[in-house]
Amino acid sequence: MRNFTMTMFLLFLGFTSLNAQNVVKGIVINSDSENPMQGVSVSVKIANVSSVTDASGAFTLTGLPDGRQIVTVSLNGYETQNFPVELSGKTVDLGIIFMYEDISEDQDLSTITITDDELNDDTSAADNISGLLQASRDVYLRTAAFEWSGSFYRVRGLDSENGKVLINGIEMNKLYNGRPQWSNWGGLNDVFRNQEFSNGLTPSNYAFGGVLGSTNINTRASEYSEGGRISYASSNRSYSHRLMATYTSGLLANGWAIAASGSRRAGNEGYVDGTFYDANSIFLSIEKQINDAHSLNLTVIAAENERGKSSPNTQEVFDIRGIRYNSYWGYQNGKMRNSRVKRLYEPIIMLNHYWNLSDNTTLNTNIGYQFGEIGNSRLDYNGTNNPDPTYYRKLPSWYLSDPDGPDYENAYKALTGFQNDGQIDWNELYFGNEGSPENARAILYEDRNDDKQLTANMILSSELNENITLTASAEYRTLRSENFATPIDMLGATGYLDVNTFGSTFDQQQSNLLTPSRTIGLGDRFKYNYNFDSEVYGGFAQLQFKYSNVDFYVAGQANNTTHQREGLFQNGYFPTNSYGKSDKLDFFNYGAKAGATYKISGRHLIDVNGGYITKAPSLRNSFANSRASNVTVADVAELNSEKILSGDVSYIFRSPLITSKVTGYFTDIKDATEISFFFADGIGGDNSAFIQEILTGIDKRHFGVELGIEAQVTSTIKLKGAANIGQYTYNNNPNLVITTENASAQGFINGKRDMGAASLKDYRIAAGPQKAYSFGFEYRDPDYWWFGATVNYLDEAFVDVSPIRRTSNFINEDGDLFLDYDPVLARKLLQQEQFDDYFVVNAIGGKSWKVGDNKYIGLFASINNIFNQEYKTGGFEQGRNANYRELRDDNANGTPSFGNKYWYGRGTTYFLNVNYRF
Repeated sequence: MRNFTMTMFLLFLGFTSLNAQNVVKGIVINSDSENPMQGVSVSVKIANVSSVTDASGAFTLTGLPDGRQIVTVSLNGYETQNFPVELSGKTVDLGIIFMYEDISEDQDLSTITITDDELNDDTSAADNISGLLQASRDVYLRTAAFEWSGSFYRVRGLDSENGKVLINGIEMNKLYNGRPQWSNWGGLNDVFRNQEFSNGLTPSNYAFGGVLGSTNINTRASEYSEGGRISYASSNRSYSHRLMATYTSGLLANGWAIAASGSRRAGNEGYVDGTFYDANSIFLSIEKQINDAHSLNLTVIAAENERGKSSPNTQEVFDIRGIRYNSYWGYQNGKMRNSRVKRLYEPIIMLNHYWNLSDNTTLNTNIGYQFGEIGNSRLDYNGTNNPDPTYYRKLPSWYLSDPDGPDYENAYKALTGFQNDGQIDWNELYFGNEGSPENARAILYEDRNDDKQLTANMILSSELNENITLTASAEYRTLRSENFATPIDMLGATGYLDVNTFGSTFDQQQSNLLTPSRTIGLGDRFKYNYNFDSEVYGGFAQLQFKYSNVDFYVAGQANNTTHQREGLFQNGYFPTNSYGKSDKLDFFNYGAKAGATYKISGRHLIDVNGGYITKAPSLRNSFANSRASNVTVADVAELNSEKILSGDVSYIFRSPLITSKVTGYFTDIKDATEISFFFADGIGGDNSAFIQEILTGIDKRHFGVELGIEAQVTSTIKLKGAANIGQYTYNNNPNLVITTENASAQGFINGKRDMGAASLKDYRIAAGPQKAYSFGFEYRDPDYWWFGATVNYLDEAFVDVSPIRRTSNFINEDGDLFLDYDPVLARKLLQQEQFDDYFVVNAIGGKSWKVGDNKYIGLFASINNIFNQEYKTGGFEQGRNANYRELRDDNANGTPSFGNKYWYGRGTTYFLNVNYRF
């Protein structure tokens, strides 16, 4: 009897246990249409349990442990919602859950300030990485993208070559400079929203990535929701008008899916004078699901972009003409004409094969081909004076610094002339060519890059078991890049003599000794003509482990990169080392990273990541003077792969009301290489030359703290804040070598001069503001309108210093100390300029209306820099004054002719978008 009682008791406990399992259920509907939403992800991360909603919007989660858990409901394009639940052997019904469209979806690239340094191939001091961060829902990263992007802000002080951008698993970073060219798909915002962002060193499903992470843009046709969208935008930032239309079919019953989009962006002038904009973009993605295991997707992207650049200027120029002044344009027949135009057209074709090898394993095979051209125009003049209106001999400072005493009369004439005009005189250029139409004095030409790149890779993903996932890939890339100059407007002439007027002998004046003193016409190649060939092959592997209390990963990569130049002209300065193929540069590189997330509880998490990466120098930094010769950096200095050591530690707190993350980070970069080109006075005394400044063995240190926090204080009001306190410095005194085209120049040996160490240690890196703070709010009304505003404070931005001024050349005259050298004045002259701190207030808002079944009208508007704050976003020291005496004399009157050049932020700007979704 006792045994029978015990048996019945145990059976009762078992029955109770089976019926007391924890269950969470609910129904998800669209807040606008109130229709059920299928495919919404619902999960409890700490329990590693997840599900998706069915056609009726319903979901059920089972197998959950007892205790307090957080249920996360998420879908791309909608706000993620978290629901805390107490589980104790019962069913919890969350009822109806409304999904609200994420307002940030309307904050596309148009609302981000794409600063001119991104469009200028001649500077690498600071570049904007806003596009890389768009996919992130991290509060801090979105603040960096949308609030601080107009300030040359760089996350962790790193430029965009440290983040990888992929489309359908194919890397889009350029081999020339390592950076993604976002203009190649500009204007296609609607179809580029399916993005998966991996922050920092965290694991990616597509690539090893960089220390700034990776973004994969998915254009697979079947993964777009069915529907259409037409939108119109108006702005006073880059373009004035944008019209965009998009249609996506969703997956049809016959296994086909199609997505198509097109846009037109145009404007006669942006915020800065003379900066016109003209762009057209088209997109087509077609997918055929052959069966349950195989699917093929074809994507075609063609974005044509042409826009006028704006000039960096000295403070003297800004003081006279204001921050909207641009020296690159002038009137021709009453119409603005910009001499510096960037023109880009590089279509992309991709074929992707998706293979479901099993329920747990997929293999993606991807082939991409990109071709086209990039042109950057400028004036060339070998028979007339410099037409630049800000040429130093045309400004008041030139007359005020006259060695014989200030020339106030001519300084006043220069001032009034620059105030009243100060633009390029196109009519004068045409008039100057009338006297000798067969040999023009000046022409307009383009620096051209015509690239053809083929990329192929395979990406394997396999869930080895319920806890372990393997990702691996193999990749091959090959590039042929044609580089040359070509006339695009003869300015009324028919011919132009292809010579270098700075050459002191007949041979040195020749761009091409194979065809000396050649007269060229429209469309001919002149000045320089060469090819770049690059090849990259390698792969990566990654293991991710997920358990109830801890997730962790390990990953490694290896690749090989080769660069080679092939000269098609025999340059007069380098007759034996310019024609034909250069030595082949070969770099083997590798990387390893690991990290873990420890779940203290559902609300408290610790995340740790660390990695070591070596990276081949880019094409740009591999050749000393690629336009003139085959000389590699390795021929004149030590050229190594960069070594990057990086890590971060984060504490994450999330509750129904507050989500926050604080991160401490550091990155050490060693053996970096940078090349600059400019004309310098005061090399080895009084010598002057056009030089290539080659800085090798650069060490940099970046460290700081990031913070992001959101608080849902009421059902309609959300507060948000973000901050970064960083310090980015040079961490050594790298070696500086200068080269010149004139091999016999005084003080040069075979065109090379070793300047020794450049004393850069502890100087700040020009990486935008190194301290940034933001506080704001969002109000979302139940009647489907919303409004938000932020106050942003930015500080500790620095000018980019000139390395040549920090070498022994600065204090020496042919090896001897300047007799009139004043160390106190020298320290003042070499002090790095820090820009003033400033506040910027931004506001956004919008409303949506339902106008029929599944049809909506949306309105979005933003105003940046509401109070028209004037501030510098970046700048650089000109290297013209290379020694103490030159720099002292130029600064004697307080307005140097070769002072620092700056970019200013835009004043008050707006963006307005109206869209119709159906």
